Amino acid sequence: MDFFSLSPDEWNAVGLSVKVAAVAMVASLPVAIAVALLLARREFWGKSLLNGVVHLPLVLPPVVTGYVLLLTFGRRGLVGSFLADAFGLVFSFRWTGAALACAVMGFPLMVRAIRLSVEAVDTRLEDAASTLGANPLWVFLTVTLPLTLPGIIAGMILSFAKAMGEFGATITFVSNIPGETQTLPTAIYAYTQVPGGDPQALRLTAISVMISLAALMASEVLARRAGQRIAA
Repeated sequence: MDFFSLSPDEWNAVGLSVKVAAVAMVASLPVAIAVALLLARREFWGKSLLNGVVHLPLVLPPVVTGYVLLLTFGRRGLVGSFLADAFGLVFSFRWTGAALACAVMGFPLMVRAIRLSVEAVDTRLEDAASTLGANPLWVFLTVTLPLTLPGIIAGMILSFAKAMGEFGATITFVSNIPGETQTLPTAIYAYTQVPGGDPQALRLTAISVMISLAALMASEVLARRAGQRIAA
């Protein structure tokens, strides 16, 4: 049991990782649903470009993504300076920036899972609801959304798991500040760089694996239950 006796700094890293991953997942969910619906159901000029931009974080080096975020949302960036001056919202070198970086990196996985689920929905069911007088919003809430729920759950958990393991974009955008931006991956990296830090790094690695595995197992269970409820 001594192996899992965490120091205050280690507890901070674990707690911050869960907080950052949860905020990133929840904040990006509405946008991911909207983008997934747009890509799955609409044909428009620039659709391929939008699809490419959405999935770009998957193929770019994470450091590049982090640097672009720093240029855009840093205190001197166009968007970052506006948000800081107008709303007092600062991303660079803050935990909010870590959440933003994790949201960006996990966004393609969430969109992909939701889009596949939307494309699997039988549009005849939506058409039937429309012919009965339901408006588009009501059709979405009562037909489309319940049928895509397994994909939404899968996308959320994939995004959460990705956020728990995000390193490159996070450390580039918000650095590695203990108690403020130091998540599990950056804490593990920091411990590997100091003499005698291997036990702490190994301990945090084990915890990271357990949290991510638990999230993936929960995704499988929740998606299965959602599918059974729809079938019933």
